Amino acid sequence: MDRDLLIHLPVILSVARCQGFAAAAKELGMSASAVSHAVKTVEDRLGLPLFARTTRTVSLTDWGVDFIKTVAPAFSEISEAMERVQAAKGQVSGLLRINIPHMSLNKTILPVIQALSIRHPKLTVEIFADNAMTDIVATRFDAGIRVGGMLAQDMVAIRLAPPFHWIIVASPDYLASHGTPQSINDLKHHNCISYRMTSSGRIYQWEVMQDGIEVTLETEGNVVVNSGQLAIEVVLAGIGMTYVPKPTVQDLLDNGSLVEVLPGANSLESGLFLYFTRSAGRTPKLRAFIDTAKEVLKL
Repeated sequence: MDRDLLIHLPVILSVARCQGFAAAAKELGMSASAVSHAVKTVEDRLGLPLFARTTRTVSLTDWGVDFIKTVAPAFSEISEAMERVQAAKGQVSGLLRINIPHMSLNKTILPVIQALSIRHPKLTVEIFADNAMTDIVATRFDAGIRVGGMLAQDMVAIRLAPPFHWIIVASPDYLASHGTPQSINDLKHHNCISYRMTSSGRIYQWEVMQDGIEVTLETEGNVVVNSGQLAIEVVLAGIGMTYVPKPTVQDLLDNGSLVEVLPGANSLESGLFLYFTRSAGRTPKLRAFIDTAKEVLKL
């Protein structure tokens, strides 16, 4: 094995993952010129270009795709082997990457991260908030968190939070100015804040209960957001009403900043789950997260 080539492999993998030299340099804590030099060294030794470069983009060549497909799993196995050795000495370390929806951070993840940082100070946890249906294997996340109905069939899933309701909320000022809807049909006369889904680009249709049956509701409004938190802020400003998971606004309901509208329209969600591949579940870093979550969240 060419030692000069071997030491530059983490750089190659980072450039491929980040799709850019500057982003890879930031991730690795290196200069962009050092990253460029490492890539050039590997390409020169292999005699083939791994990346196609323009002034705007960096993408893998066909040779690069084949190279990454072979090298990335092997490099992961080496990293995991080193982590297992350290874990055997009681030192869990490395980088744990978790993809989560925005709604799960404060109530579910934050207490776990707090306890994890105390127990395993050498373990770095990267939390990526993303409401899209991300392929955690392709994007090199160790695990993801989503509601139960959104999980892939081939994943191992562990419950993190109990079932919860989606509810319609508005501010007291909005209801004072526009009135309180008495039925689902009344919502067409109100400014309903729309949510554009990141993955598909479609506007989310509210799935509400009507006479005991779940129906899909196309709402109308003059504000569209791509974040549940943004929708809540718009509603707090008295602009309209929106449909949100109840745990995300419970504090605002308790202090009167928001009011629940049409409680009979609430739909029940299955709850939040941590999901991962079976191989990822055997790594010390993810096992440490799972064990901590079970204790902190009393699973």
